[in-house]
Amino acid sequence: MNVKIEESWKQHIGSEFDKPYFASLTDFVHGEYRNHTCYPPAKLVFNAFNLCPFDRVKVVIIGQDPYHEPGQAQGLCFSVNDGVEFPPSLINIFKEIESDIGTPVPKSGSLVRWAQQGVLLLNATLTVREHFAGSHQRRGWEEFTDAVISALSRDREHLVFILWGSYAQSKAALIDGTKHYILKSPHPSPLSAHRGFFGNHHFSLTNSYLKQNGIEPINW
Repeated sequence: MNVKIEESWKQHIGSEFDKPYFASLTDFVHGEYRNHTCYPPAKLVFNAFNLCPFDRVKVVIIGQDPYHEPGQAQGLCFSVNDGVEFPPSLINIFKEIESDIGTPVPKSGSLVRWAQQGVLLLNATLTVREHFAGSHQRRGWEEFTDAVISALSRDREHLVFILWGSYAQSKAALIDGTKHYILKSPHPSPLSAHRGFFGNHHFSLTNSYLKQNGIEPINW
């Protein structure tokens, strides 16, 4: 399977591309993009990996599904393109950063700058049909992204895994907590942010852990 993904990822998860589930997934995704409007744009499906090589990952933030409305999704969880109105969860993420470490809310909702510093912004499902949240779930993407999380846990040390909400927290079973730092809280969605997302201090805790292990902290 010829997948255009940054080379270091192929070294650690390349075997996934040759498995039967991935062939079925590829057929499904190609059909969806051919017959419907889907997001992110096809060239950005693996954007999270291409902006953040395997050996440069410091932090992993796990989302569930790409944004499914026009102009939003760019292949990075919680991130939107420049000039796009901030979704509610992203607003709350920026509010917590400001409260936690004092960084003002930025003018752009693009988190490319995080990815370039080593934050893997990983959606469990990498594609979606326009207007239909969850439409590409349970087609094989979760098996692929679980393999990504497992490979990072196995082959790296001292990563921070940020798990917001019950879905992301279910991925903790794939992570070796003796080698990595796992942070959990409610999701930043307006439905749950006031139940413990606000005040979780995940951004300062992440940087403290990175510095303790001799790793350059993230400029949030």
